[in-house]
Amino acid sequence: MRLCSIASGSSGNCIYVGDDDTHLLVDTGISKKRIDAGLHTLGIKGDEIKGILITHEHIDHIQGLGVFSRKYEVPIYATAGTIEGIRCTNSIGRMPEGLLHEIDIDESFSLGSLDIQPFAISHDARQPSGYRIEDGDKAVAVATDLGKYDAYTVEHLKELDAVLLEANHDIHMLEVGPYPYPLKRRVMGEKGHLSNELSGRLLCDILHDNLKYVMLGHLSKENNYEELAYETVKLEVSLGDNPYKGEDIPVMVAKRDTVSEIITV
Repeated sequence: MRLCSIASGSSGNCIYVGDDDTHLLVDTGISKKRIDAGLHTLGIKGDEIKGILITHEHIDHIQGLGVFSRKYEVPIYATAGTIEGIRCTNSIGRMPEGLLHEIDIDESFSLGSLDIQPFAISHDARQPSGYRIEDGDKAVAVATDLGKYDAYTVEHLKELDAVLLEANHDIHMLEVGPYPYPLKRRVMGEKGHLSNELSGRLLCDILHDNLKYVMLGHLSKENNYEELAYETVKLEVSLGDNPYKGEDIPVMVAKRDTVSEIITV
């Protein structure tokens, strides 16, 4: 089973998850050209994608959805609220009949050899979701755009082999940065994004001996940078009430414009 970030950040998100038999995308928030280029580095063609899982309808998660799905006739899976949001987003164009498939939070479904478990996330969208994806005894998850987390979130992220976890902003950089005050409030709010510190604390709650890879994603261009996210999350692990230290955890940071290392579990 493989996990790879084609793009991850406040300007666009597209994640690949798959195995030898089934290839999926989580979000298509970059251009079709960039998606194709990213898949090419993985040795995959667009028409080999079995499905696209959409977390929510914000443009940094669906920008390339219309062009990519129309070209390759890839089915799209999302909650009812997210599908409504997609249909209301004029910039992605008209979606052909039959491509949009409604899914339910906490109702598992299968695509090829993979089992998909959508779970609710706290974000200012119509009906956003994260995804836990399993292949036999292996499991990975994509959990970004979390204004907050709770025991429900932790439960869906337990016993993973790999996770892409949001570390959106540094609180101090956001407070003194260029964003207008209402936007700062939104980002820091319960329907906004996880800070580096909160990302590290959530990681503490889901750590176990078999969590092989942690990829930090959805970093803000204006209010964070890779080294800061990396060091802050690892420090939170070291300071947390758990038996692990930051150096024990294989943490990497997904880049905004570059395909990440391929995680294989």
